[in-house]
Amino acid sequence: MGWVSAGDYEVALDDGKVVCRNATGRRLKSVPSKIADDPAVVGLRQLVEWLERHERQCLADVERWMVRSLPVPFAVLARVWPDPAWQAALRDLVVTGTDGVVAGFLRDADPERGLGLVDLDGDTVRITPGLLCLPHPVLLDELEDLREFAVEIGIEQRAQQLFREVWHRPAALDAEAGSVEDHAGGAFKELRFLHGRASQLGYRVRGGHAVCSVLEDGRGVEARVWVGDYDGYSETETGPLVFTDPAGRALKLGQVGPVAWSEGMRMAAALYAGRDIEDEERAA
Repeated sequence: MGWVSAGDYEVALDDGKVVCRNATGRRLKSVPSKIADDPAVVGLRQLVEWLERHERQCLADVERWMVRSLPVPFAVLARVWPDPAWQAALRDLVVTGTDGVVAGFLRDADPERGLGLVDLDGDTVRITPGLLCLPHPVLLDELEDLREFAVEIGIEQRAQQLFREVWHRPAALDAEAGSVEDHAGGAFKELRFLHGRASQLGYRVRGGHAVCSVLEDGRGVEARVWVGDYDGYSETETGPLVFTDPAGRALKLGQVGPVAWSEGMRMAAALYAGRDIEDEERAA
């Protein structure tokens, strides 16, 4: 932590916050208001804001890699690992080869020594793959076992992987159907609340639909739930879950892959859970 002069004081960053000390070296509880506009203070606060945005972006990028199950070159992982924000987002994620076989939990990425992993026996190992995957949890065959093992060895993931909600397609699914009605009819007193919930959950709202885009096996799929596009103060309700290709053409449920299905159902359930008009109230 390096101190920078700011008037009669010195300021620095400590654990993501601007801290201050006086001329005698005593650390103050807060930054005095008279130096709030000092260039050093302003600069440090802008740096804090940038670091927070950077951390959010790194986490979002890692989750996007996972949701899309994109192969990641080892060289890319080794290049970003020294950055604390990237490291925090990547650490402890389950890593597989491109064949889907679990290699272990990610602990290190060094260009010379390779990937450092904790394998499924609890041992520390190193491998140097050309490509690796950070798989979506719905693709992990032994998900429950991995969850239990992760708890046993104290794994903590910032990116939602092992403990992300997953939805599996029912065995009795009508492959020719075009929609899922499980979470339709969730009523909201005002449309703006449902739109706000969709945005808060990280989904785009386009053309009256909350949209979740997934790239699966090299093919783009959009999961869509109707949320309304009229007066922001009018009542609305969630519609059925449908899937389309990037051009907007409807897909039959039998054409939807496991990741797109899981993410679509996750979105539909999360939107429905925020309903603020119960069925009894609507009936009255």
